[in-house]
Amino acid sequence: MKFIKEPPRGTITAHTLTRSVVLTLLFIASLTFCQTAAAQNILRPVARLITDPVSEAKYSRPRKVSDSDSSAVAAAGAVTPSLDEATEIERRAFEKTNQARSQNGLTVFAWDPQLCRMARAHSENMARGGFFSHQTPEGLEIKARARQSGILHFRVIGENIAYNKGYDDPGGFAVERWLISSAHRANMLYIGFQASAIGSYVAADGTVYLTQVFIAR
Repeated sequence: MKFIKEPPRGTITAHTLTRSVVLTLLFIASLTFCQTAAAQNILRPVARLITDPVSEAKYSRPRKVSDSDSSAVAAAGAVTPSLDEATEIERRAFEKTNQARSQNGLTVFAWDPQLCRMARAHSENMARGGFFSHQTPEGLEIKARARQSGILHFRVIGENIAYNKGYDDPGGFAVERWLISSAHRANMLYIGFQASAIGSYVAADGTVYLTQVFIAR
């Protein structure tokens, strides 16, 4: 018969110590997993871009404003912000765009208040309407939206749009992303454009919508 001597009470055996170490390691692993899972649920910055390439205008000369155009212009409001009246996001994007043009040996853009009004309207429309496109749900594309804003004659017009969320410099970030996209960059560095403006709108959830319009009259 084999007798097993019981350890004195209060004595920590190798088995007990090993079991404690294992339980401790399991607890740490579980805690690490929970922290990792929680971190994965944190919203990450998001961004998206889309471009409408340089397009020739169908209306290269002034034309009579129809009743529908008149009402659209009135609905758009009379605010045509100067560069000094632009938001920080808009000024930042405009300045970085001109910086890129200057670095590429191009004439910098003049700020166009009418384009700012048009761009702001489209950014707000996208945010409120829940879409992201150069075409509105009603089927209005850039040329039609320009006429709605009272811009009735131009030679060429183009547009970049973007939205982002979670970035400290949404205007500057949008320009940086546009510049590494060939289609967006083509609009920004097109030698034929003379003026531009950016219109931004910040949605309730913090998403920043930006519309950048270029024109040669």
